[in-house]
Amino acid sequence: MRATLALAAVCALGTAQATAQDITREEALAAVFPGAAIVAERVFLTGAQQAEAAALSGEEVPSALVARYVARRDGRVVGRAYIDTHVVRTKRESLLIALDADGRLRRIEVTAFLEPPEFRAPGAWLRQYEGRVLDDDLAVNRAIRPIAGATLTARASNAAARRVLAVDAVLRAEGGAR
Repeated sequence: MRATLALAAVCALGTAQATAQDITREEALAAVFPGAAIVAERVFLTGAQQAEAAALSGEEVPSALVARYVARRDGRVVGRAYIDTHVVRTKRESLLIALDADGRLRRIEVTAFLEPPEFRAPGAWLRQYEGRVLDDDLAVNRAIRPIAGATLTARASNAAARRVLAVDAVLRAEGGAR
């Protein structure tokens, strides 16, 4: 009986630790854009914008609805952040992908990860995206190192980064990212 209770306590602690690593969107936005006024927007891509973003990124853009946050300081846009929710293996992951005003990757934060914790991308791995742009080198096994034992997470995270960069580029080109 004690062994069963001890095992249940360890399992509960492990689950609490796994979910405790996720931060809320608000916490992530405040950390990435300290002191900025942040406005949440829902952007609906046209079919043409969706197709252009898919062509630029080399990744499917599955939804026309985009969750975007625009950060302003002293009335000037200092960056944008997007939420990309996708399936890693069989369960969902949500990433908050923050860009600077010029559209370079600033930071990636995991806001939800429903796969087993051992498949989660470590913070140090996500930091390799900082300062990156959408180019041929933004790929696992090129400029982005793989994650041993979590190949699907690496691929899904990289696809999300490419998708967000492409959507942002399309919106900026049309004046929609201000």
